Amino acid sequence: MTSNLSPTVTLNNRQQIPQLGLGVYKLETDIAEGLIHQAIEAGYRRIDTASFYGNEAEVGAGVRTSGLAREELFVTTKIWNEDQGYDRTLAAIDESLSRLDIDYIDMLLIHWPKPEQDLYLETWLAFEKALAAGKLRGIGVSNFQPHHLERLLAAGGTVPALNQVELHPGLQQVQVRAFNAKHGIATEAWSPLARGRFDEHEQVLSIAQKHGKSPAQVIIRWHIELGNLVIPKTATASRLTENISVFDFKLDSEDMDKIASLDSGLRTGPNPDEF
Repeated sequence: MTSNLSPTVTLNNRQQIPQLGLGVYKLETDIAEGLIHQAIEAGYRRIDTASFYGNEAEVGAGVRTSGLAREELFVTTKIWNEDQGYDRTLAAIDESLSRLDIDYIDMLLIHWPKPEQDLYLETWLAFEKALAAGKLRGIGVSNFQPHHLERLLAAGGTVPALNQVELHPGLQQVQVRAFNAKHGIATEAWSPLARGRFDEHEQVLSIAQKHGKSPAQVIIRWHIELGNLVIPKTATASRLTENISVFDFKLDSEDMDKIASLDSGLRTGPNPDEF
């Protein structure tokens, strides 16, 4: 078993979460279980899935057959838009637990705020009930803008442990990160590599050459330096190893400034206020 393990971050609920994990969006079900085994061998201890991804059962199987104790792996899943609302969310949580079949969910997220539905406050109450019942170890949100979070916080319940948002050099989410930090909410990056859009970028390439690393490794290291949680996805064993091999170098202030200059508002996914 590799020693290339991610450092952990302490969340506001005292959970310890590996800072770097594996995202499995669009991961085909026929390779999911095997890829999780390869990821664990490479050093990953966190898997991020969602009911919408259609691979919860395979992720659960990968965890159960990994050879590691359940508490050594951190599993996140998410409740999809059509499953929001108090009663429907409670049922959806049980459905995810059944598909995963791993005793409990380490972190459950509201996948999107879907403000036009106006159900995320109800959904959050269901999350709190499932948390109190021991079905979940932590609860958070995904794709929430500060104004969505303000409404959730004003309700006076549990503060989300983390907020997972699209975040990469082209969309650095400075305001979201600042709001999260102010309220003790960890920021987690999905699409952290912007689907490869910076692999040939002059600034990123120059940093990669300087450190003898790949552009992807430079960008993942940038996330680590910022304090982001980060979940790059891949379906290949070689990239699994590459993506987690980022703890043997650091970026200097010049490197960080170069990447900061790439922020342009670029989105690879939908805007949470419009989706």
